[in-house]
Amino acid sequence: MLRLATALLSVASAGSLLLAQTPQAPQTSPASTAPDKSAAYYNFAMGRLYAEMAADAGSKEDVAKAIQYYQTALKLDPSAGIVLEELTDLYISTGRLRDAVTLAEDMLAKNPDNLDARRTLGRIYLRALSEGAPRGANQDNLKKAMEQYEKITQQDPSDADSWVKLGQLYRMSNQPADAEKAFNAALKAQPDDEDALTGLAMMYADAGDTKNAIEKLKAATNKSPNEQTLAMLADQYETIHDYKSAAEVLRKALELAPDNEKIAIGLAADLAASDQLDEALKLYQQMATDEPRDPSFQMSIAEIYIAQHNLAKAREAMEKAKALDPHSRDVRFADSKLLQAEGKNDQALAILKSLLDETQRRQYSDDDARRRSILLEQYAILARTMEQYQVAIDAFREMGDLHVVAPPRVAVQVIDTYRQAKDFANAQKEADIALKSFPDDHMIQVEHATVLADQGKVDAAVAEMNKIPSEGREKEAELVTEARFYEQAKRYPDMGKALDQAEKLATSDEDKAEIYFMRGAMYERMKKYDESEASFRKVIAMDTSQGEVLNYYAEALNYLGYMLADRNVKLDEASTMIKKALAIVPGSGAFLDSLGWVYFREGKLTEAEGLLQQALDKGQDPTIHEHLGDVYFKEGKTNEAVAQWQASLKEFQKAAPADSDPEEAAKVAKKLDEARVKLAQEKRK
Repeated sequence: MLRLATALLSVASAGSLLLAQTPQAPQTSPASTAPDKSAAYYNFAMGRLYAEMAADAGSKEDVAKAIQYYQTALKLDPSAGIVLEELTDLYISTGRLRDAVTLAEDMLAKNPDNLDARRTLGRIYLRALSEGAPRGANQDNLKKAMEQYEKITQQDPSDADSWVKLGQLYRMSNQPADAEKAFNAALKAQPDDEDALTGLAMMYADAGDTKNAIEKLKAATNKSPNEQTLAMLADQYETIHDYKSAAEVLRKALELAPDNEKIAIGLAADLAASDQLDEALKLYQQMATDEPRDPSFQMSIAEIYIAQHNLAKAREAMEKAKALDPHSRDVRFADSKLLQAEGKNDQALAILKSLLDETQRRQYSDDDARRRSILLEQYAILARTMEQYQVAIDAFREMGDLHVVAPPRVAVQVIDTYRQAKDFANAQKEADIALKSFPDDHMIQVEHATVLADQGKVDAAVAEMNKIPSEGREKEAELVTEARFYEQAKRYPDMGKALDQAEKLATSDEDKAEIYFMRGAMYERMKKYDESEASFRKVIAMDTSQGEVLNYYAEALNYLGYMLADRNVKLDEASTMIKKALAIVPGSGAFLDSLGWVYFREGKLTEAEGLLQQALDKGQDPTIHEHLGDVYFKEGKTNEAVAQWQASLKEFQKAAPADSDPEEAAKVAKKLDEARVKLAQEKRK
């Protein structure tokens, strides 16, 4: 606008223009009906000049003069749409909406086909909507705006901008079918119109049609990428948990807006969620450097180090966060997660309990209820890990009472707790109630089948799984679950068939690592040791930069190391493998047991005893008790050996029917009998 005014002033004397106090219209013949465009142009330029002066100085006199010049220009050339637009903008910016409406309505009274006047009315009503008028007035403005844009698009179907505005208005008035037609009409008038594509995407997103929302947003960003539309596209990818694609989109957004911290934070979170941990770590470290007093970045850094099993670095970052805000509940919550990773479950549980006590209320807002539900779930899961089953169940039920978590999710957690407590009667009861309440819920269907499998009813469990409609990755996950059912029943040929089908559907490294690991365990139990070793080595050879693959890598190292030790072969390699696994997951009871067993095979009884005692501190297990009994017996501590083998048999008896292992139990019972005979003989001596 300023450039145009300057150009006009270069044609006429700037001084003479500024001396003009009133609009100047040249003399025309009374018989002439043609618009006087040159005079209209002059008055328009003067109106614009005074409008700019008013914007700079806020002078009411300049506003009045600008309006006067614009009005004269319109009288001289009623078809000059730009004059009407700028005069309307001036009315709106100075709070004179009524004058703007009157002007447009007068022009429509003279010429009902004046589209510029209709567009002006539509803009005015849209402006009134955006300024948050009272609900009744807003509904009236919404209706009036729709009326104008409906008439505009009927008269000019090629006006893509008006079609877009009409689509937005239909969306606001909850008319999705009409909104979709309007947006598509805009695209017909102007293919690849960014606003139309974005409008359609938002409408699809409202309806939960993420696939179509992504398609439209991709088209919009391909045509004209901008940070806002890219952020919307990333949000849709996050909705379907496609964090890798979301991260790719946000990378582009950050290139366009490198100083946008919100985009940077979103990118770092999506990178972490898609196991691109090194890149996420660099981003968080840079943000921590830029904002050294913000503890959230240090907490995120700690979380990544936990995922990478670098607990020393995680603790270093967490201590920085605690120093920045030692009383922060978020920091304390994050610290509890690190303490769990460090194997300090008692301390972690105490922190979570204190947070729950501090935030307890009679009533909760929706936000407070959501935050408390997260706390309760973490507390309950940890309590369950520590075999405090009733505490866990009570916490899960309280989480359900808050009504912010889907009831099926709560039900699954309660059922899982009963399963881990070996209380299969209550697990079945809860599963039956849940299936009756939520017969079409996928989680409940799988959980109900799993409870059946726990009780040895494998065929019934598989039959239920086969009734669940699924495809792709969901079907692959169900086949893996079926393989676990067959594994519990020691039906290894059936397990192998299920894994073969699952592998054909597996697309991610994580899914493949899980299948290779399960196949390795299957072959080991079938005593096909070469095939088992080959499967475990396939996991070990995979790229471990992804968090979940790293977990399977550690499990494969441990399992293969234990298998070698159990066969009393390649003990040096077995020891190296298990130590690597323990470096990734420090304090794992299973891994400590494996290394203790290697030491037993090597004759390092003192070291073996210490490790096996540490393993039992992590949780009771019949195999660990058996191993410690073997160590004691070899050390000549027969009474202690008897106590451990008795404890082993007791744990075998507590196992789920599907997890029972009569052969292993019989082996322990034989050792126990021989030890008792030895003790009896020693007494007779």
